Amino acid sequence: MRPLRGSSTKTVLAGPGGATRLLRWTAVLVATAVVGLVGDRVGVPSPAIFAGLIVGLVVALRSTWALDIPVGGMRLAQAILGTSLGLLILPSTLRELGGHAGPIALVIALTLALSVVAGLLMHRFTDLDRPTAMFGMVAGGASGIVAISRELGADERQVAVMQYLRILVIVVIAPIVAGIVGGNGASAAPSLPDTAGWPEGLLTLAVCVAAGTVLARVARMTAGSLLGPLIVAAALSIADVPFVAEVPAVLLQAAYVSIGLAVGLRFTLASLRYAARILPMTLAMIGFLVVGSATLGMLLVPLAGVGALDAYLATTPGGLYAVLAAAASNDVDATLVLTVQVLRLFAMLLAAPLLGRWLAARAQRV
Repeated sequence: MRPLRGSSTKTVLAGPGGATRLLRWTAVLVATAVVGLVGDRVGVPSPAIFAGLIVGLVVALRSTWALDIPVGGMRLAQAILGTSLGLLILPSTLRELGGHAGPIALVIALTLALSVVAGLLMHRFTDLDRPTAMFGMVAGGASGIVAISRELGADERQVAVMQYLRILVIVVIAPIVAGIVGGNGASAAPSLPDTAGWPEGLLTLAVCVAAGTVLARVARMTAGSLLGPLIVAAALSIADVPFVAEVPAVLLQAAYVSIGLAVGLRFTLASLRYAARILPMTLAMIGFLVVGSATLGMLLVPLAGVGALDAYLATTPGGLYAVLAAAASNDVDATLVLTVQVLRLFAMLLAAPLLGRWLAARAQRV
């Protein structure tokens, strides 16, 4: 049986008063902060989203509070996340392509095809619907995919479980593989956006959200709350506009928490049991993605003239910051790794609405 979509099945006959809701949200946010700090200490990937997901799940299953993130708040969280992801595309990202643009584009396209195959297999061997199976298996951009999966017709609860389980697997195995294959010293640290002051960061965010919202409406984008600001932020970053600065960390963490809570608060006991039931197949498909991506990465060795470890880390399907940490501690081209990882993330998020439309059209023909 397919997992039911929607929020908790609890029925609330009378909503709580404003003071009661405020106390409940305060308790939720305090618990989320504690879980996030613990997660960060033990090395959990994306600890803010993870904390929101876990606390939201506990509240949904163990209380009658019936909380939910408002639609406007969720759209703002998506816009903040989109701006942050877009700013990862730097002028140096494009310069690094050099004469390797063709091989890198080929590998990214084949990785997208591999994700589609993994999603179709997940659908075939479980009773997950196609959108949920497909977006659960997209190799990259986990936070963005989870944030927009409901808009694309998927069950974001199952998508979140599959996406973050994949990242957890990669966080564990990437340093191990790098240590075995590499171990020849450290490379230069990869170049990420510089952290500037709050005024510049807030100005960047405001411009990207405003312009991105207009762009999304004019272009009638699916998941425009995330993709509009993402495209505007990437354009400003590539153009090296002087005022552009990183999104203030506290706002980005708040967006991650909101996304995690929005998903966690929609869990039911049935959806959690379903996630456990399909766990063996989920792990099998994650293994398929990891091995398949590593195989595709080996195409870069002869086509782009890079080392095997460089190619492996560049094409690992997700876990951007864990992969960059492994790259920075080994004798590899960390800038190349960052370039391929970021471009693939960007490509996966832009391709997600196209996949959603293809799946919708396919469902209508059946």
